[in-house]
Amino acid sequence: MSRQAISAQRHILRALDQWPRDTLRPQIQFQDVLRKRFEGSSGLSEQEQLKQANALYSLLHNRYKTMYPITGSLLHPRSNPTYFEDLVKELEEAPTRSYLDRLWLRLKGFIRIE
Repeated sequence: MSRQAISAQRHILRALDQWPRDTLRPQIQFQDVLRKRFEGSSGLSEQEQLKQANALYSLLHNRYKTMYPITGSLLHPRSNPTYFEDLVKELEEAPTRSYLDRLWLRLKGFIRIE
């Protein structure tokens, strides 16, 4: 393996080490899946590996979120203006819920009183 190919693989592994951990599914981590994929990627050229490393870094540093900011009515649809705020709140609370809390939310979802 050439020196540049090793360097490209180091970039990929460094980007994967910086990737945030998934608190919703701690048993399955995105970076672990990609690490297995790139360990067996000896068929990729160094240029392709560098492109993949660049894509990982761009996702890691939110390059597209800063390049194309979302504002206005996209974040607040007329049908449910608080949808995205509620979604983020649910995703932040989900890992810390107890069994009884999850059961209560499930039962509450079955029965809708209006």
